[in-house]
Amino acid sequence: MDPSLLRREAEAIGGRLTAWRRDLHQHPEIGFQERRTASIVAGELRALGLDVQTGIAETGVVAVLQGERPGCTLMLRWDMDALPIQEAAGAPYASVHPGLMHACGHDGHVAIGLGVAQVLSSHRSEVRGCVKLLFQPGEEGLGGAERMIAAGVLENPVPDAALGVHLWNVRPVGWFGIADGPVMAGAELLEIEILGQGGHGAAPQQATDPVVAAAQVVSALQTIVSRNLDPRATAVVSVTQIHAGETFNVIPDRAVLRGTIRTFEPEIRQMVMRRVTEVTAGIAAALGCTARVRLTPLTPPVVNDPAVSAKVRAAARGLFPDAVVDESERSMVSEDMAFFLQAVPGCFSLVGSADRERGQGPAHHNSQFDFDEAVLPRAVALLAAATIDLLSEA
Repeated sequence: MDPSLLRREAEAIGGRLTAWRRDLHQHPEIGFQERRTASIVAGELRALGLDVQTGIAETGVVAVLQGERPGCTLMLRWDMDALPIQEAAGAPYASVHPGLMHACGHDGHVAIGLGVAQVLSSHRSEVRGCVKLLFQPGEEGLGGAERMIAAGVLENPVPDAALGVHLWNVRPVGWFGIADGPVMAGAELLEIEILGQGGHGAAPQQATDPVVAAAQVVSALQTIVSRNLDPRATAVVSVTQIHAGETFNVIPDRAVLRGTIRTFEPEIRQMVMRRVTEVTAGIAAALGCTARVRLTPLTPPVVNDPAVSAKVRAAARGLFPDAVVDESERSMVSEDMAFFLQAVPGCFSLVGSADRERGQGPAHHNSQFDFDEAVLPRAVALLAAATIDLLSEA
């Protein structure tokens, strides 16, 4: 199919994409509470004549678009949930729900998904096989992908490949990040409890201070990346919470640290987790305390299949000859698209969405996050073209 036709069709529904996105932005819903969002999605998909299932993993939606010619099955996935952040961007379509905000672009993802469904529905005669459309709840660290998989979304029909996109506000509109191999990091939740013996703040010699031990643990954990890891490798250890004590003149009995570990390779992951435990235990013991370390896996890395990624890059270049198609972008951010790509070969693309001249540059999970809505038809065209191409060549 002529890629310019798909691009024109996506651009023609740009106003509708923006309207969907702004409505969803004004009414954000956090993970597994996306009832209004899911109702809108299901209604739009049913209006296209698609077979739609709702209530999957509580609020997930799955639709099947059957082409008019036989072929394989391609799965397209979008996430729907917002974040517990008070919006400060001041846009006319700002969230009407205090303390909730679409600060990661998932409102745009849902709009893109609905746009792709509309474009592909108008080309059923050219679609070989089946397109499975997944609208997922609870991506933001809540295990939504795993719950959808447990509910059977990778069955009946079983997908042969999978695609997804993420709006990427650290790059401008006109940029695409479509790399091979790991593109987003795996993530662990790090929790450390340091136990000492409390006492009067004026008599520290009579106590065993877990706060001092916690402070030294935070500093020492940074040496794992700087001194235990090959400088050519990549990992992140971030302590993001420290909780200890209730008042100014009492040394507490315990201090609790929480944070995250991010890695790409399994061997680096194992080394970092081992050293976190060793460093924490050693410092705590040296200062007369004891430590308990708990590491909870959240997501594996997002790993793109080179063959599928090559098809998506070709689609991007065919649609947008002047675009920057970056084959090397990787991020330490995690994404539970990783669980789908563990089971099915696929490609997760990053799509530049920032327009800094209009003040739309804040990164994801920021209270002033916004993106350039001109990216919406570009992402629709990319996924529609890549879908038709992959199904045609399967």
